[in-house]
Order: sequence, then C-alpha cells, then structure tokens
Amino acid sequence: MSEKTSVSKVFDIPKFYYFDSGNDYSGSLGDFSYKIITADELTCKTWHGKLCSMKADIENEKTFERSEEGFAALITWLEEMYGEK
Repeated sequence: MSEKTSVSKVFDIPKFYYFDSGNDYSGSLGDFSYKIITADELTCKTWHGKLCSMKADIENEKTFERSEEGFAALITWLEEMYGEK
C-alpha cells in the first residue's frame, strides 16, 4: 500500500516541506482553481475558471502563518472555499 502524499482530502497538494522550501503551487478541481504562494507567509487565492491567477478575477484570498499549523489552517480554509462553490 502506498503512502498518501497529499495533505488534503479534496485536492492533490504536497506536504508542508514543499512550501517551507519556498515553492508556490497551483491546481484546480473542475471549475475551482487555487494558488498557494510562499513568502514570509503563505497566501492562498481561489477563483472559478481556467484562467491563470494573474488573469482571473480572484474571489477569495487569505494569508496564513508559514508554519505547520498555518499550513493546516490554509488547507482547511481551501477545502471550505471549495465546498461553498
């Protein structure tokens, strides 16, 4: 049995180490798109449609502490935003 590598029940998102190493990440599920931006903090943006984040109308944006706890809160928030679609 292979180990689950995603931290989300809904999305295929890598573990915190990926972001703590300074990487950004984007993905989509159906019409729902998201981007996680890594800086001193973690910022997550969500929108609907296939446009990239620079061209899309961002519907939700929230910043979280760059820590394991902040990352867990980001994942919970992202899943909630998807549930509101």
